[in-house]
Amino acid sequence: MGRMKTSNRPVWLDSLQGALQPHPGAGAPHDLSAGRGVPERPLRLAILGIGNELNADDGAGVLVARALKARLAPNPQLLVLEAGAAPENFGGPLRRFQPTLVLMIDAVQMDAPPGAITWLAWEQIDGLSASTHTLPPSVFATYLMSELGCRVSLLGIQAACLEMGEPLSAAVQAAVEEVA
Repeated sequence: MGRMKTSNRPVWLDSLQGALQPHPGAGAPHDLSAGRGVPERPLRLAILGIGNELNADDGAGVLVARALKARLAPNPQLLVLEAGAAPENFGGPLRRFQPTLVLMIDAVQMDAPPGAITWLAWEQIDGLSASTHTLPPSVFATYLMSELGCRVSLLGIQAACLEMGEPLSAAVQAAVEEVA
């Protein structure tokens, strides 16, 4: 398991910027990657906001997705979905979009300070989600990589409270605003 990087801004943002760099991939050849003869797909980023807004901080991912949809101009290379507690229900829109990178944003439990933002590769996702999903995010990530040939990462926001009916904590609200 790789080292988890936790930070308020630079580390997770650097990880995101690194993930947005061109990577060799399947699909129609567009450019040859640095003369290596490996076809490269143009970046197509899908952002999935995951969680349940009724369970306090569990709604962090959905709130980030909603804020990004309101803030960002339409772009054919970007798909932002409020996936809620059942992100697997969005397989159809993801398949049609054909992303090169799927970024899941979700509340996590990783014994970090509330509101801490952490970039996780798909191999690190298992068991960290704080959400009550119908399917574990790690299983959905494996499916997406297998079926769509895309990369998958998770931007986790450490939850403080997951009680039903409670409001979003101040620390997680600040993290949502920082990410969005």
